[in-house]
This record gives sequence, structure tokens and C-alpha cells, in this order.
Amino acid sequence: MKIRPQKLQPGDLVAVVALSSPVKQEQLGMKLAMLDELGLRYIVGDNVLKTEGYLAGTDEERVNELHEMIRNPEVKAIFCVRGGYGLGRIMDKIDYALIEENPKIIWGFSDVTCLHTTVNEFSNVVTFHGPMLTNGGEPLDELSKKMFQQLFTPIEIQYGEHISALEVLAPGIIRGELMGGNLNRLVSTLGTKFEIDTRDKIIVIEDVGESVERIDNMLNQLRIARKLEQAAGFVIGSFNELGDGETEADAMRVLAEYLADLGKPVVSGFKIGHCAPNIGIPLGVEAILDANNKLLRILPGVE
Repeated sequence: MKIRPQKLQPGDLVAVVALSSPVKQEQLGMKLAMLDELGLRYIVGDNVLKTEGYLAGTDEERVNELHEMIRNPEVKAIFCVRGGYGLGRIMDKIDYALIEENPKIIWGFSDVTCLHTTVNEFSNVVTFHGPMLTNGGEPLDELSKKMFQQLFTPIEIQYGEHISALEVLAPGIIRGELMGGNLNRLVSTLGTKFEIDTRDKIIVIEDVGESVERIDNMLNQLRIARKLEQAAGFVIGSFNELGDGETEADAMRVLAEYLADLGKPVVSGFKIGHCAPNIGIPLGVEAILDANNKLLRILPGVE
């Protein structure tokens, strides 16, 4: 069983950090307004607006800031406010024992997939895959905002067609630990100490800005590494901003080629990832994927 961090209370202090790329000055106010709306106090990390090339500060500055927020007993949650690139550079510098000794909510997606996979595996702590407090340069929609309430109250998430149209690529019902995130970042762990463990897990996959050929290549790499056959099932999120003239249907066709004949439940159409709404979900908890009834049930992520 993974360690579930403690739920938030109104008025709790949370940290705002950038562990990958920096945040644009004009977007920071909107992100902090979201925390105000949630009734939370916050401290903003020194690296959030810092620019070191395409990174939010040096590798040492970013990992030190994460450790500082983890050590601070007043900080109850850590919100990553930008993806981009950079977390992979500090995966081997993070003190995972420190995170396990001080479990707290860690929230973000995209490049933060690197942090989700390592914290789940090496710290044994549940994390949260969700939007960076805004949808790019726009405020979050109401449904995306609503999903932050799972941090205040332990609730089971039930994602069905009342949220978005879902398509069954392969039938079946399976129970397993929910894991995954950005396809590119999952593939980047292969052949390293931090290689994702897909055994008996329900894997979430999403991505943005990748051509169908690139998606094919990454899926094939997971196939050859036996990561697809080892998984229990697949939850397919959004695939946006593909190659010229390519549609999401083209991406789904390739995903079906790799996943539909594995004898495992596979459902696509989940609004998880680079999309609006972007439904926040816990990773590292037990879930039931019922492809026959187009339903994903996820146990609470907080205590």
C-alpha cells in the first residue's frame, strides 16, 4: 500500500514550485488566484520566475527548493506550476527517503510525470496528476477546479461518460494500481534506474505536440521493453497538437494497433492531460477499469 498524504484544510500553507521550465510573469498571478479560491495560503519558490536557459534555475537550485519544501513542516502540499523540461535532469538528485519520511501532496502533470513515477516507486507515496493551476494562459474551467476538492476530502473518483465520451478499444474489467502520465516522459525512463514498473498496473497515457509517427515509435519502444504486455490495462487521455494534417483519430488508430489485442481492458477519451477540462487524479492508488461499462473508479488519494 502506498502512503497517502494528509488531506488539506482551508488555510493550510502550500508551496508553489517550478521544477522544470520557468513560469511567465503574467501567468503567475492567475495561478496564485486559484490557490486563493481554494482558501489556501502559499509560499512561492525562488525559482518559479528564474530563467536558466530553458530551465527554472540550475539543477541544484531546483532540487534544493524541492527538498526545502518537503522539509518545511508547515507546507502541506507542493504544486508544480509549469511543465516543459527539466525534471528528468534531477531525478537522480532527489532525496526519496526524505519524501517518504515527510509525505505530502505533490500535484502537477506533463514533465512532472518524471516526479510521479519516481516518488511512487522510490518513496512509496501517492501523488496527483492534475493541471498547473491554470490551463496554459487561461483560468481553469469549473470541472477542473472541482477536482481539487479531492485534496480536502477523501473521495472515490468515478469517471464515466457523464464527464466525456469514452471509446472501448478492448473490453474487460481489471483492478490495479493507477500509474503513468505523459508518454514521452514514461519512455524516457527506459533503461535507467528509474524505469517505470508497469507490472499489474493500470497505465494512464497522454501526450501533446508529438506526431503520430513519434507516438508509434514510443509505443513500439514500450512494446519491445515488454512494458505493454506487463500492464493490467490502459486509460488513454488526450493527444493534442499532432503533426501537420493529423487528427486525434489518427493517434487513436496507432494506440489501438499496440493495445487492443493484448487481452487487457483499454478505454480512450479521458479528459486527462493537455486538454480542457483536465481531470485531476491520484496516482499510486488502487483503481478499477471497467471497460465493459466505460467506467474508471479510483480510490481516494489523501487520508
